[in-house]
Amino acid sequence: MTAGFLPEIVQAQPLSQKRLIVDSQIHIWKPDTPDRPWTKGSVAQLPEPMTIERLVPIMDAAGVDRVIVVPPSLEGIRFDYGQEAARRHPGRFATMGRVNLNDPAEKMRVPGMVGAQNLLGVRFYFQPSSAKWLVDGTADWFWPVAESLSLPVMFLTVSQTPLFAAIAEKHPQLPLIIDHLGVTMESVKDGSLKTRISETIALAKYPNVSVKLSSTPLYSAQSYPWRDMDDPIQRVFDAFGSRRCHWGSDMTNSFDKGSMMRRITHFTEELRFLSETDKDWIMGRSILEKLRWA
Repeated sequence: MTAGFLPEIVQAQPLSQKRLIVDSQIHIWKPDTPDRPWTKGSVAQLPEPMTIERLVPIMDAAGVDRVIVVPPSLEGIRFDYGQEAARRHPGRFATMGRVNLNDPAEKMRVPGMVGAQNLLGVRFYFQPSSAKWLVDGTADWFWPVAESLSLPVMFLTVSQTPLFAAIAEKHPQLPLIIDHLGVTMESVKDGSLKTRISETIALAKYPNVSVKLSSTPLYSAQSYPWRDMDDPIQRVFDAFGSRRCHWGSDMTNSFDKGSMMRRITHFTEELRFLSETDKDWIMGRSILEKLRWA
């Protein structure tokens, strides 16, 4: 069955012997071409492409069943490469879309995205240049539209997570997913990681908000098993619970810090506060339920 928007959340099926592993965030992009130009060395993740052909063997080696493609910023509002991955590998890939909140024409495009093949929702990264859209009214049109369409929204901000409390409260049927525990590298560099974690936890009271426990190796100052991230992960887990926490590798942002397999065993073997049932949800079941990926 292909990914898409379903009228109801698919009921969880009985567990099989093998734990379902779903990566809630991977960036993929093609080589630099006139059709898809980008400047080598300027990409935040890697200075070379992360193609479908490169990713699939990594998934196979680590036992990853499914991947949610998050189109990188260099792609603009394109998400067709994620759709291509899903067509070429049915059932293993689906993609998030991109929307330019600052473009009035997007108001007409968003409803049509709901029928797009293998699209699960949209994702925003509010950098300092675009964070103002959350307070100056630019983004206000989007939230009611997304809620009316039951369009899941993944988001990451640079120290602006608290602004989503009002959005979550005003739009209780809008599925909101906080990326990367609500943390960015700016939080690590300026010593505000604990503050950012507390801001994320403050949104746990809204049932429509969940959180990715993703990109954790990037924020660690240690080698595997990244023990300095145990406390932040546990604090977020304790607040949201296993059915609202989603594992994700985001491995292209910290490719040299650990293999895909290490990123999996970090959760399945090293985080002692997680029960086996917790791991079943966090490692795959919860994100499938949240995004209604049958």
